[in-house]
Amino acid sequence: MELWNNPSCSKCAGARNTLDEARVPYRLRAYLEQSPTAAELTEVLRRLDAQPWDICRTGEPAAATRGMAQWPRDEANAHRWIEAMVEAPELIQRPILLLDDGSALVGRTPEALAEAIRRSAG
Repeated sequence: MELWNNPSCSKCAGARNTLDEARVPYRLRAYLEQSPTAAELTEVLRRLDAQPWDICRTGEPAAATRGMAQWPRDEANAHRWIEAMVEAPELIQRPILLLDDGSALVGRTPEALAEAIRRSAG
């Protein structure tokens, strides 16, 4: 699995610790330094079965300066949300876990992490 990691994020640290304790192998992606492309982010959204605004941290300063809280949340504007997250990857919710089975999860809760461990074991 690949873990999109922000080293200063407590939820990322919790995900790393939980996966380490369960002995689940993972690769870290420093997505703030290695920003995803629009195509990669679109694929992650497909794997999450989510819309761009579902994984956007609209409370971040980069969202406020863009006025993203007011942006329409519809298919016609999805590309706009994706481009903003590509330009400012700190807007992407974290940690995102890209599982080897082709699925993905946002690993912010104990339940999501338990599900990632379960899917990795099978």
